[in-house]
Amino acid sequence: MKTLKKFILDSFIKYVKIDTMSLENQNQTPSTEKQFNLAHILASELEELGLINIEVSKNCFVTATLPSNIKDNTLSIGFIAHMDTIPGFSGKNVNPQIIENYDGNTIKLNGIELNPNKFPYLPSLKGKTLITTDGTTVLGADDKAGIANIMAMLYHYVTTNEPHVEIHVAFTPDEEIGEGIEKFDISKFPCDYAYTVDGG
Repeated sequence: MKTLKKFILDSFIKYVKIDTMSLENQNQTPSTEKQFNLAHILASELEELGLINIEVSKNCFVTATLPSNIKDNTLSIGFIAHMDTIPGFSGKNVNPQIIENYDGNTIKLNGIELNPNKFPYLPSLKGKTLITTDGTTVLGADDKAGIANIMAMLYHYVTTNEPHVEIHVAFTPDEEIGEGIEKFDISKFPCDYAYTVDGG
């Protein structure tokens, strides 16, 4: 069994290496067929974790349920994140750089510098593990970090059997172009409360 830290790191690195860039003005959902590549991987991983009602829709929405393990519980909660990355910056051949025990100084990438003078929050990350692009592509942490966090949460509950309510998850296409959610079948996400796992 992997530690939670290793699970989330391995998952995140795997996801960012899958090109899921969306494109504007395509008149279809998903706007790029390659988003299905990540969708099917996630569906397979959800099956391995033992979730039920797993579906990849024709419009590339992944939905699944982790049943409650609390007796007589009727509450349900949902978590949602998007699979696509921004158009205009390549998401192909992503080469993540893992910086362990970050020293708080300038990070030099291919033609790019992450300088604490320009990004004043960087010194506060000293001693942490950072993951960056190599400078030639987008990393895709928006929102594959969200996906990795949701998958890690599911992994935790499945492997520890800690008490939890019914959990619904949804992974969606085309968020970056503001169009994917229009095709979301909300009946596949029947939760009482839901949270988007994205951004900070």
